[in-house]
Formats: sequence, C-alpha cells, structure tokens
Amino acid sequence: MKTNTSPKETWFNRLKMQWEKIATNRKLLPIFLVVGLLLSFAIPQFNLLNDYVILIIVYIGINIILSTSLNLINGYMGEFSVGHAGFMAVGAYISALLTTKIIPEELAPWIFPLVVLAAGAGAALIGLLVALPSFKTRGDYLAIVTLAFLMIVKSVIENIEAIGGPRGIPGISKLTTLPWTFIWVVIAVAVIRNFVYSKYGRGVLSIREDEIASDLMSVNTRQTKLLAFIISSFFAGVAGALFAHILQFISPRVFDIIKSTDILIMVYLGGIGSIAGSIIGAVIFTVLLEVLRPLGMWRMVLMPLVLVILMIYRPRGIMGLKEFRWFVPGYDLIASKLWRKKKEVEDVAAS
Repeated sequence: MKTNTSPKETWFNRLKMQWEKIATNRKLLPIFLVVGLLLSFAIPQFNLLNDYVILIIVYIGINIILSTSLNLINGYMGEFSVGHAGFMAVGAYISALLTTKIIPEELAPWIFPLVVLAAGAGAALIGLLVALPSFKTRGDYLAIVTLAFLMIVKSVIENIEAIGGPRGIPGISKLTTLPWTFIWVVIAVAVIRNFVYSKYGRGVLSIREDEIASDLMSVNTRQTKLLAFIISSFFAGVAGALFAHILQFISPRVFDIIKSTDILIMVYLGGIGSIAGSIIGAVIFTVLLEVLRPLGMWRMVLMPLVLVILMIYRPRGIMGLKEFRWFVPGYDLIASKLWRKKKEVEDVAAS
C-alpha cells in the first residue's frame, strides 16, 4: 500500500537528509572556519554587505560568546546565575578605560587583542570572587547571590566619577571589527568545548546531576566550580570589551538586569548543555530582536514572554542536552556507537 507524500514533505525530507550529512561530516568544520575567516575580511573590504547588516553580524558574534559562556554555568553545571551582565560590564569598563585614558589612540588598534585579554582577565578575577559563595549555595540561592553581584557592580560604577559615573564613557574608539569578532567567537567556542569534554568538564556534568555524589566519587567540586566560573566570566569580559568598542559608548544602565535576562533567553532558547544550542539561540534572538524593532518597547515585553513560554513547553530549549557532531570528540562518538550496539544486542537477547 503506497503512501501519498506531498511535494513539500519530499522537499523537507531531502533538506533534512542533506543537513544531517553536513552536520555529521566533521571534515567540513575546518573548511567552514577558513571560509568564515576569509569572508570576515572580504565583507567589509569589498562592501559585500551594508554597515547595518555587518553591525548585526557583530552583535550575533558577541551574543554567541555571552550565551556559550553562561551555558557553561546554567546549562552544563546546572546552576542558575543571573549576574552575567555584571562580568560583561567589568570587561567593558576595563577595556574602555584602557583605550580612552591609558593607551595612545594611534597604538590602540594594534594592541586591541591585549586590551580584550586584559578585560577578560579582570572579569575572570571578579568571577573568582563570585565563585566562592557558590560552594555553599545552589539554585535559587545562587541566583540571589549573582543578582546581588550585578546590582553591586552597577551601583559601584554609578558612584565613581573618575570612570564617568552614571553618565558613562563616551567617545570610545571603534576597534571591534568583523574579523576580530569572528576570531574571538572561534576562540570562545573552542575553549569552552575543550573544557566541557575534559576531565574537569566531566566533573561539571557530575555536579549538575548530583553534587554530593560527585564529591563522594572523588570529584574536586570546588576546583571544578572555580574553573567553570573563571572561564565563564572571562569570556563575558571579552564580550563586554567587544561590545564597548562597537557601541562606542557605555553606561551602567546598559548592564542591568534586562541585559542579563536577554542572555538567559538566548541560553534557554537554544538549549541548556549545548554549544550548538547557544549559537542557535544567539542567532535567533539577535535577528528576532531586530525584526521586532518597529514595535518599540513592546519587544522588551515579548522577549521575556518568549522565555516564559519556553520554560513551560520546552524547558530544555531547541537543542537541550544535544550537540552537533562537529563539537563532539571522536572518541566520544566511537564510545556512544559501541554502547548503542551493545544495548541493541542485549535487547535482542532479552527478547
């Protein structure tokens, strides 16, 4: 008996098969990286896209760094941090002060990578201090601690006139370019991916499942948490530096609870415990935010509403606890394949 399939279903199935081939072919990843790097130089050089589209692509890259780094805490480790905008603010202000008050303007473009590294290091140091209360708190209590940290950072910046106070820092040089954004996105994704699949990353996953049990199984939970918080806050600071030098103006109001909520939406939209999910969530959120711009302030109502709907109907997000094979080490793929074969043999024997 033949089943009638519509042309749309046939086209969708073909598209799905082609996508699965691409997503499972690990040899294509280096090619995509090289092509992406070349395009990041060619697009602005030959005016292939207008300035507005390039700006949106840069924002997408910054949001990918933010969502991937927060996913390390909220997704892989199973904690709930709402203070990511605070680390971003630290990185943004450190980099802005370096390029506007310390480094000569003519040298700033040449040592901008060092400025970004300094911003990340400063945010990582603050992340180390925030990680200490995480030894005693989890879940909602950690959310309160990180929220308090965000409010402290915002209040401190507002009350220091030497760094602009509530007026912020204007006149920042536009040093964030498409190539630099692409390079930092690749670095952030590569570092976090390698950390997740390292022995410390396994420890992070065990903390998510059961912190007491992982501690009993000789996992150094304190060291693992420290590393996770430091890496996460470092890349939040990197994103803050890139953000400050593309926006060319920062103020404490930019890094409020709404900014943290935006990052949370990206993480939970794309999917917890998934690097691919973080990338997808950042792309969808940034594009959707621009599409809804004609709605004005109503878009700020719709985006948190999206988060509420996600938590009700798909709490793990689009790619929750799933990953593209590009990001999975080869030995993990082999091990999972052998495990599936063993399970199939056992199921056949049991039946």
